[in-house]
Amino acid sequence: MSASKLRVGVIFGGRSGEHEVSLVSAGSVLQALDPAKYDVVPIGITRAGRWISSPHAMAMLKERTGLDTAPGCVLMPEPGHEGMLILSEAKPSVGALDVIIPIVHGTFGEDGTLQGLLELADIPYVGAGVLGSAVGMDKIVQKQLFRQAGLRIAKYAWRLSALCHHDPKKVARDVEKTLRYPIFVKPANTGSSVGITKAHTRIELQNGMAEASSYDRKVIFEQGVADAREIECSVLGNDTPLASVCGEVIPSNEFYDYDAKYVDGASRSEIPAQLPRRLSEQIRRLAVRAYVAIDCAGMARADFFVTRRNGTVYINELNTIPGFTSISMYPKLWESSGMSFPALLDRLIELAMQRHAEKARLRHSFDPSSEWYRL
Repeated sequence: MSASKLRVGVIFGGRSGEHEVSLVSAGSVLQALDPAKYDVVPIGITRAGRWISSPHAMAMLKERTGLDTAPGCVLMPEPGHEGMLILSEAKPSVGALDVIIPIVHGTFGEDGTLQGLLELADIPYVGAGVLGSAVGMDKIVQKQLFRQAGLRIAKYAWRLSALCHHDPKKVARDVEKTLRYPIFVKPANTGSSVGITKAHTRIELQNGMAEASSYDRKVIFEQGVADAREIECSVLGNDTPLASVCGEVIPSNEFYDYDAKYVDGASRSEIPAQLPRRLSEQIRRLAVRAYVAIDCAGMARADFFVTRRNGTVYINELNTIPGFTSISMYPKLWESSGMSFPALLDRLIELAMQRHAEKARLRHSFDPSSEWYRL
C-alpha cells in the first residue's frame, strides 16, 4: 500500500429492503476508517436509485432531506476516468477514487450488479466479484453449489413466484410432500431476514409464499433443523481465506428475524461459541470450503445450524456483504480473533487492491495470426 493516503469511496443505501441496515453498517465503517490513512468519500444511493456525492450524504439519506438538490454522481463504466463523475449545475468534475467499499446490502448492491459496474470502471473494490456476489445472494443456486462441494444442507424446495401467486394451494401441497413443518419460506434473493416467515401450518405456508414472492421472482422453502443452535463464522481472504472463531446467535424471537436482528435489542451473541474444540474447527473448515465453493473473495459470513443432540452441522448460507453494525457478527468475530475493526478494514482494502492487481496482469485481448475478420 502506498505511503500516501488512499482515496476510499464508501457506497451505501440503495434500492433494497435492506436500505436502513446499509446506512447503519456504512456509518460504522465511516467512523472506523483511519483518517491518517484514507481520504474517505461518502457515496449515497437513495431508495429511488439516485447517486449523490456529499460529505452529508449519510445524514441526507437517514433524514430523507436535501436528496433532490444534492450533487448527483455517476461511476463511468469504462476504465481511465479515475472514478466518479460529480454532476453539478456549474460544471461536472471528476473525483478520483483508489478503491471502493460497497456497503449496499441486498438487491442492486450485493447481488453482482454493483460489482459489474465496478469491474467495467476498473476500480478496485472490497468483497466478492460478480459471480460470487450473485451466487451469494441467490439461496437456491448457492445451495446447489454447496451440495456439489459435499456440504450438508437442510432439505429444501423452490418455486417461481408466479406459480405461488397462480396456484398457492398446489404449491403448498407439493411442498408438504417433500418437507416437514416447520418450514421457512424465503425470497431467494434477500438478506437481513427481509420477507422471511416460519410456517407451522398450510395457511401460514401460503401466507409466507405471498410475503416472499413480493420481494423476488423465486421462493425457497427450507425444512427447519430441529433443536439447532445458530453458529456463525467470519471468513477473510482471496485465494487463501482464513476463518475466525465461531460465535453463537441466541435470537429473541422464534427465529432470527428482522426485528430480532435490529429492532428489539433483545437478541444476544456468545463469542466465542461454547463448542467442543473439534466441532469448532470443523465449522471453520466448512466455512472456508463454502467460501471457495461460490468463488468468494474479500469477506463473507458463513451461517450454520448445529444440532444439540449429536452436533450435526448444516450450512445455511453465506453473506458476501455482512453487516457492519455495532451488533454485527462479522467484525465482532474478527475482534475476538485478535483483529480490531480498523485493522479489519485495512486488511479488506489490501485484499481489494491485491485482487485488482492480479486481475490487471491477465490478458484481455487476443491478436489472431491472420486478419481474417477484415475479409
